[in-house]
Amino acid sequence: MPSSTVRNARREITGFSNPTVKYLRSLREKKHRKREGVFLAEGLRLLTDARECGHVPQMLVMAAGRDPHPLIDALEDTVAAAGGEVIVTSPDILSKITGKDNPQSVAGVFAEFDTSLASLNRSAAKIWLVAQALRDPGNLGTMLRTGDAIGAGGLILIDDCADPFSVEAVRASMGAVFTQKLARATFDEFLPWLRGGDGQLVAASLRDAVPYRGAPYAAPSFVMVGNESQGLPEAYEMACDLRVTMPMKGRADSLNAAVAAAVLGYEVLEAMRS
Repeated sequence: MPSSTVRNARREITGFSNPTVKYLRSLREKKHRKREGVFLAEGLRLLTDARECGHVPQMLVMAAGRDPHPLIDALEDTVAAAGGEVIVTSPDILSKITGKDNPQSVAGVFAEFDTSLASLNRSAAKIWLVAQALRDPGNLGTMLRTGDAIGAGGLILIDDCADPFSVEAVRASMGAVFTQKLARATFDEFLPWLRGGDGQLVAASLRDAVPYRGAPYAAPSFVMVGNESQGLPEAYEMACDLRVTMPMKGRADSLNAAVAAAVLGYEVLEAMRS
């Protein structure tokens, strides 16, 4: 059970028109997230992953009448100890906040991370994922999840990508938004940064490409995929150190961007093991 100090610190909200509810609902929009420098995450597993990675929500929102759970108690204790706010509200209000008809029992408000290239330590991992102009938040979240699965250092978003802190992207990441480093930059910023140290830039391509199986991958390898409908610009592909091709056996001429990143990521992982 949470401590009496935590229980005493709880604040109950019962009205849909409460200013805090309006504030929390506003975080589903990018302009408000950007203004406040925070984002919303939902679900006990996701918030527990965040806590275990050292990310503590500024505000914890819980549904009233929920079943007791030791992990929720641990979240309450951690938030209270960090000086955060604990709010109890109805499942209907929590549904309005998260935008889901069947919301999970907890949600949290987190400070956005430093997403500068300078925050990255390229030597921390042998594989990094790079996405250019990725527009679908589900694909973005899936790439974060893939990065976590293959032991990547993180995901670098190039040019105009979907917001990694949107509710949809955070949900699709299944907690990987807290385990993976995130950076955002233009390609003109990214390429000089990459060339300023070790790093092999790899992309799936049909231009002077070699088969992806057995290609000469080198650590740290930055695996880049392009926009869902247009792929990578030719100039970006030509700037790569290695261009690889994956066989397409059917009528489709390309893979989903997140799927392509997973296929290439696992191949690079296997190459690094040998």
